[in-house]
Formats: sequence, structure tokens, C-alpha cells
Amino acid sequence: MLLETLKSLFNRDLNRLKKEIESYTSEEKIWIIDKQIANSSGNLCLHIAGNLNTYIGKELGGINYIRNRDQEFSLKYIPRTVLVKKITGLMSIIDQVLSKLDESELSKEYPLFVLDTRTSTEYMLVHLATHLAYHLGQVNYHRRLLDSE
Repeated sequence: MLLETLKSLFNRDLNRLKKEIESYTSEEKIWIIDKQIANSSGNLCLHIAGNLNTYIGKELGGINYIRNRDQEFSLKYIPRTVLVKKITGLMSIIDQVLSKLDESELSKEYPLFVLDTRTSTEYMLVHLATHLAYHLGQVNYHRRLLDSE
């Protein structure tokens, strides 16, 4: 039951992220930082992709992925089409990985020490869903505040 809920939430929010990126009036505005806004939507999108590819794709699904977290925040002006392709690919990976997991695996310890303490796979997946939702909200505000001019 929880796996189906998580699949639905990841799919919903990644679709929303894709729509946000596609909704910018120009690609340049995806990369704007201004005033107290430290991260552009483009960098947040790269960060979300790196985070979920690592903690779901690589750790739970065994995909070959090498994360460069610093580049998630330092790369600039990646074309919108590339960002959307990353999101679409990520949606497929998450669906595949979560479809192969058994509910009984959720109570097992997550294979990587990530947070301040060891956690269950269930806890880590819920954490990742809320992390995505948090950054999705930032992307939405970034677009509404900085793409209006």
C-alpha cells in the first residue's frame, strides 16, 4: 500500500516539476538568482535529479549513477529540454525501482547511512518524497517571483 502511495506522489510531484520548468517564459529565467534567493530553479531541478537518482535509483535499484552534488548547484544554463529529459527519465527509474520493491523490504534498514541516524527504507523513501515536495515549492515560488517580468 505505501509503495503505491509513494509511486503516486513521486509521479505527481515530478510531473509538477516538469510543468514548472516548461512554464518559464524563457530558459534564461530558469537560472536567475536574485536578492535572497540563493538557488535557481535549474539548480534545484539538478539537485532533485541527483538526490533521487542516488538514493532510489542507485541504492535501491542498482542503477549505475555517480553523483556530483557540487555540480548540481554550480552548473548553469543547461537547456530546458535536458532538464525535462532528466525529470522524465527519473520518473521512469523511480517507477521501475518502487515496482520491484516488496512491502516487506520497507521495514529493513536503508542500505546507506544518510541522515543523522540509521533509518528504515520506509523512512528514507518518505523523507525523499518530502524533500522533493519542499524543493518543488521553491521552484514554484522562483518561477512566480522571477519569471513575471
